[in-house]
Amino acid sequence: MTMHSLTTRVTLDAGMFAIALALGGAWLGGRTMLLGILGGALLALADFWWLAARLDGVSSETPGALAWIGAAGLRLGGVAIAVALLFVTGWFHPVGLVAGLAVLPCALVARGLRLARRGA
Repeated sequence: MTMHSLTTRVTLDAGMFAIALALGGAWLGGRTMLLGILGGALLALADFWWLAARLDGVSSETPGALAWIGAAGLRLGGVAIAVALLFVTGWFHPVGLVAGLAVLPCALVARGLRLARRGA
């Protein structure tokens, strides 16, 4: 399986899971819960796409690896700032935002288990 196909499949899995979770969250918590879950999922997916696009930059060379680690630190700082801004607006329920951020790890683990079971 190529990196592109893995990224596509994980994106589709996470998107379907996020929509189902958001609809359930909207039923239980209203509009802010819906927006929180969708916002968290979109933020997690954007972070995942950034990481997948720059995976080729990691090599055994120390300068390349150090630059990648520095860029990853900036990326995580940007995600932290985005989450803080979403919390401050009040349009996004904090529990929904955290649940939306958790969609991506669930999709990655599920896809990894499917690939391991298949033997790929």
